[in-house]
Amino acid sequence: MLLQNLSTILVEQRAVASLHLNRYVIADVYLPKNISSSSELSLLIINDGQDLEDMPFAPMLDGLVSSGQIRPVLCVGLHCNKYRRDEYGTANLLDYAGRGQRSKAYQQFIIDELIPFLHSAYGIDSFKEKAIGGFSLGGLSALDTAWNYPGVFSTVGVFSGSFWWRSKDVGEGYDDDQHRIMHQQIRGGEYQSNLRFYFMTGSLDETADRNNNGIIDSIDDTLDLIKELETLGYDREKDIHYINYENGRHNVQSWGKAMPAFLLWAWSGEKKRAEEQERLNLEVVDNTAQ
Repeated sequence: MLLQNLSTILVEQRAVASLHLNRYVIADVYLPKNISSSSELSLLIINDGQDLEDMPFAPMLDGLVSSGQIRPVLCVGLHCNKYRRDEYGTANLLDYAGRGQRSKAYQQFIIDELIPFLHSAYGIDSFKEKAIGGFSLGGLSALDTAWNYPGVFSTVGVFSGSFWWRSKDVGEGYDDDQHRIMHQQIRGGEYQSNLRFYFMTGSLDETADRNNNGIIDSIDDTLDLIKELETLGYDREKDIHYINYENGRHNVQSWGKAMPAFLLWAWSGEKKRAEEQERLNLEVVDNTAQ
């Protein structure tokens, strides 16, 4: 079903059959037009794709592509369903409440069913590169998916990631160094030279501060995860990019303001341009907050 026909992209909605999930997954596909060779295309898969319309994502992507600021990217926004907290967890370990039971199946859907569907439906033999991103719990899922499939994905974008995801609850013997699941997985993993990471947080993401250090958990958890990546050998300048928006909140509006900078960082090849967009975003957020 065609949703939008813009100057450089078509937006259509597809229902992708999944045996792994035993359901159809709704996918909004943002397809670049007038591409001379499909080998030019990169792929970006975005969790919580139902939120992209509210950014709004389509005109944002169309503007960046039509102005030549980013290289062509086929974007796929995957809609969540009522099992979001089970599909967007970590695939290899449930959280303390038993959530994440469908996470492995969801990741298998992406690898075994979604990507082959895109190759077949759009006649694309291969993508130049593949990336995955998401917001909140969808961001946790995106990082976990890329970490489990480093031979598939090379870029991850995480917006206000739920890196609090833990194997023990606070007050039940919880320890930051032992029970944050994603941190532990990275600590026990291996350096993969092809992976690069983009992290965004907002100072107004939440108010929780587990360790009472004056820094909200969203920022603390992200910074600690970055430290784990650096310990494995990832370079903070070359492989990792982190931005915190002082007036950023845990909502689609803030993630939408942050999205152009991520797209520029990932597909313009110009770090300076992405940083300029981030500074602009900070000014916009500050102005609207007054």
